[in-house]
This record gives sequence, structure tokens and C-alpha cells, in this order.
Amino acid sequence: MQTTMKTTMKKTTKNKTGQNKDRSESLKAQKHMKHSTSAIMYSGIAICLLFACMCVYMVRYASTHEIEMFDNSYNSYAIRLSKEYLRGSIYSSDGEVLAYSEAEGNDAATQKRVYPYGNMFAHSIGYSSHGRMGVESEANYYLLNYHSGLSNKAQAEADSELVTADSVYTTLDTGLQQVAFDSLGVYKGAVIITDIRTGRILAMVSKPDFDPNQIDVIWNDMMTDKSNTSLLNRVTQGQYPPGSTFKIITTLEYLRENDNSYNGYHFNCNGSFTYDGNTIRCYHGSVHGALDFATAFAKSCNSAFANIGVGLDRRSFMNTLEDLMFEKELPYDLPASVSHTQVSESVDTHNLMQASIGQGQDSISPLHLNMITCAIANGGELMKPHLIDRVESVSGTAVKNFQAESAGRLMTRDESTALTELMTGVVERGTGTRLKSDAYTAAGKTGSAEFSSLSKGDSHAWFTGFAPVEEPEIAVTIIIEGAGSGGEYAVPIAKRMFDRYFLQ
Repeated sequence: MQTTMKTTMKKTTKNKTGQNKDRSESLKAQKHMKHSTSAIMYSGIAICLLFACMCVYMVRYASTHEIEMFDNSYNSYAIRLSKEYLRGSIYSSDGEVLAYSEAEGNDAATQKRVYPYGNMFAHSIGYSSHGRMGVESEANYYLLNYHSGLSNKAQAEADSELVTADSVYTTLDTGLQQVAFDSLGVYKGAVIITDIRTGRILAMVSKPDFDPNQIDVIWNDMMTDKSNTSLLNRVTQGQYPPGSTFKIITTLEYLRENDNSYNGYHFNCNGSFTYDGNTIRCYHGSVHGALDFATAFAKSCNSAFANIGVGLDRRSFMNTLEDLMFEKELPYDLPASVSHTQVSESVDTHNLMQASIGQGQDSISPLHLNMITCAIANGGELMKPHLIDRVESVSGTAVKNFQAESAGRLMTRDESTALTELMTGVVERGTGTRLKSDAYTAAGKTGSAEFSSLSKGDSHAWFTGFAPVEEPEIAVTIIIEGAGSGGEYAVPIAKRMFDRYFLQ
């Protein structure tokens, strides 16, 4: 009996142990399943959040990069529009047609681009086949889109007429462009004229040029001829030694190191300056005699500015060049080259002297020099240069207006005032006297940039300046390759520009 009870109790205990074990394993399984379910749930939430973030990013990117995505060569929608709509026209600021499209019958796929002014606007307006250039590139999104209403579109289609995309109005002035184009003549070089107050580019000429009406015919020849530089926009992508125009920048650094004053400087020029065994000579060996700073600037004395250069703090000079956008991308919407300087903390005396007068390895584009000039004329603030003024539908309704936009401050107002005084002296009594006029006042700086080339002449001729001095309106920057003295060759062209703007 007792044995039976013991056996029963053992069995009962064993059963309870087994049940406890089963219950424990069950609890473990439930706990594991709960953890697994939580992990799956959290992973699902994380994936959903990542997907939501990706969607938000894609929507935001598409909304902020709509034009870039539209212009992508893989965008089939843009390709379809180019075959559905007649490409929009491009106009000058004074209403002249600079580019339009025509097609055979009612087939937009056969359309051909026409440029009424031919070579004159070649680099500013550009072309739309074999890639794109100039305004044709920058405004491609607008020139392929339509905003005249569905009813007008339906009516055009009902009348078997091609639907024409929106029109683009540029900032370019045909009168100024014509004078700049004619004045540059057969020379290689560049001219840019800018509205100082708004950044509107009023004229842009680069030579040698090409006829965009013939781009399909001449393309292969231009691509195979390595010596052909007709497609290069020298205004924005040309790289030249700045020559004496760089003395504007050397002067700005001197002002910053001398409490914005230049009155204490004196130098006796005998035609050359030697320091640490390195010699700088004045242009064509000119002897300027006793000079103060203003006269050295007006006469563009190389010897004096080499003397000034060796006394400058290299680190501070580098900071000034950085402020003026050297070694930086320029605030401009189309391709533009980066300007370079050899100034560094380790630059040797020879190269520092060369840099101080804009020679050696210094390089700058006419666009960049024009920007610096505009900032000087505008109290130190630069307005972003631009070529497009507005977009209108074919029916004349406004699609988009491009407002003036500040690109930042390059210098203080006091610094710009001091530079303006010095640049006025260049026109009044220095190398730019051919610019003097009874109708307006002007300020500027000439340059004769020496180079090693087979080109005719011994230097590129530079001029950059603005007018009127009291309330500046336009800035003009010119380079003529291999012409010689800036005062003799570039200044007369600048005067034609100013005369056309102020007197006609």
C-alpha cells in the first residue's frame, strides 16, 4: 500500500515536473515568438520610414532640380516635347528676334533653328543641336514648355498648326552688341558689358566666332581641327594673364594692410626695380620718375607695384584673392573657368613680384574681371551676372521673371571708394585718357599683359572700367589678344561702348 502510494506520488511529482518543464518551454517559445514578432514589426517600421524618407527626398529633389532633370539627355519626356512643340523663340531686351524655329508642314520633328543675326550672338545665344550652348542651353527647359492654355493648344491642333513653346527674353541689347562686335573686328578677344546695379549682361562678344545657322555643316570640321577655337566663349572661359589690371587687386591688398590709405607711399621709378636679384621693368622701359601711389596707379608703373608687392603679407594677400573669388567657381549659371593665382605663403620673391603686376602664372577670365569691376562700382557688392530677363508664353502671359540677385560683398564700401578714386585718375591723367568725355565721367584700368606666343604684338590689350563715376550704371571689360597696349587698343573700343550707351 505504502509502496503504491510512493509510486503514485513519484509519478505525480514526475508529471508535475514534466508539466512545469513543458510550461517553461512553452513560455520560452512564446517569449521567443514575441521577440521575433517585435523584431519583424520594428524592421517593418524601419523599412517603411526609410521608404517614406526616400519618397520625400525624391519629391523634394524633383521639385528643386526640375530643370536639371528635364535637361538630362536620358529624359524621354524632353525628347518627346522637342518633337511635339516648335521650340520657343529667343529675343533681345529691345524685342529683336535672336533665334526662332521653323518646320516643314506640321511636323515639329523637321524643325530647324534660325539665327537672324548669325555670328553676332554666336556665343551668348549659342546653338541647340550637337549639344547646347549659351542661352539655348540655360533656357532649354523654358523653350520646350508651353503655358498658353489648353484651349489655345487645342485650337492650334484643330487648325493643323504647330504649337509653339514659350519665348525667352534676354538681357542683351542689340545696339551695344553690334558696336562691340564691329569694334572687335578681326581681332581675337572678348567684350562684356554689364548693368552694375542688376547684373544684367547687356553685350557679350567673343572672337573668333561661328555662324550658328551652319552648325550642322561646320561641326565635324571644328571637332577635327584642333587649332579651331571658334566654339570657345572667351568671355566666360578664356584664361589670360591679367597684366596691369591686376594692380587693382594688389592695390586692394595694400589698402587692407595700411588702414585703407595710400597717401604715405612714394617711389622713384628709373624704369626698373630690382629686389633679391630679381628685376621687373616698366612697359617698354618707360621711366616715370618720382611717384606717389595715385600716380603710380594712373601711369601703371610696374616698378612701383613690384616694390609694393614684395612688402605685402603673403597670407593676407591670399585671403584677399579668396575674397575676390580666385580659385573658386564664379556665381554664374553657364560654364565659366576658374581664375588662378600663384600667390601663396611659400611663393618666392620673383613670382610674388610677377604676380603683383599680373604676370607670371596669374590668369583670369574677362567675366571674372568684369565682376570685380562691377563690385568696385557698386560699393563693394556684386550682383550676379545673368543673361535671361523673363519667360513669356506665346500669348504674352508672364511665365517667369528673373530678379536681380546679390552674389555677396567682395569688399567694403570704403575700399570700393578708394579704388574708384584711383581708377578715375587713370582716365583723367593716366593710361586711359582716350576715354575722357564731356558727356560722362568714367573710371577704369588698362592692362598690357605680356605673353609667350606667336601672335602679332607683344601683349594682350586689356581695359576694364565703368561709368558714370558718380552713379555707376554699366561696366565694360575688353581684351584684345596680341594687340599691344591696353591704352591704345582696348580703351578706344571701351569709349565706343560708353558713347553708344550714354549718347544714343
